[in-house]
Amino acid sequence: MILCLDVGNTQLYGGLFKEDKVIFRFRKVMNKGISSDEIGIFLRSVIRENGLDPSDVSRIAYCSVVPDLNHSLENSCRHYFDLEPFSLKPGVKTGLKIKYSNPGEVGADRIADAIGAYTLFPGKDIIIVDFGTATTIEVLTKNREYLGGAIVPGMKIAMQALEERTAKLPKVEIVKPTKACGRSTIESIQSGLYFGNLGIIKEITRMITKESFEGGKPMIIGTGGFSGLYRDSGVFDEIIPDLVLDGIYKAQELNK
Repeated sequence: MILCLDVGNTQLYGGLFKEDKVIFRFRKVMNKGISSDEIGIFLRSVIRENGLDPSDVSRIAYCSVVPDLNHSLENSCRHYFDLEPFSLKPGVKTGLKIKYSNPGEVGADRIADAIGAYTLFPGKDIIIVDFGTATTIEVLTKNREYLGGAIVPGMKIAMQALEERTAKLPKVEIVKPTKACGRSTIESIQSGLYFGNLGIIKEITRMITKESFEGGKPMIIGTGGFSGLYRDSGVFDEIIPDLVLDGIYKAQELNK
């Protein structure tokens, strides 16, 4: 079994693969001071809780956008699994032609999304929208050229900014509103978060399609924690919550 981990700004998202399929997924809130012991104990516990033996994990692969946590994560893999983890980072094989001005600047999670996309949909022009702490948009050609994309504040960041920078606006649950015109402060914030992000996504994907695909129609994939809210929005051809894990799994295969 292969354990794949995505270390994000606010949480650890992981999945255990057996014969190329995710057999279970999990999330854990992360903080910068977390120890290798806490990570290792959690990982072994979550595997046991799903009726599996941690000793059956043969490889661990991860991508991270939080460098301060990498040392603790890698030590937890060595101490609690006796494994040297594979890290998706600049210099490893990805199967991509990265066209960024400085390829080393591209976040590992964005690369993982792109690898997952071309693995699942070979020969397709693709735009990926990943709803994480930041909402990232990736552009991938049918020839596996990673062209770049866009980064905008995620819905949680936007909500926290309203809560922290205003005197009377409360923290709200992020949900899909029933209508755009809110009839209370909470409904109005929820409308702004949901439909504001929807408008951003529609406009950026429209402009990228025009600029990068000469009027052709790329496949648009939604992924990440809030992607399910937009399942019926008409924007996405596919919603694939596990895309980053699929990409990490494929990356470790490419680098065996």
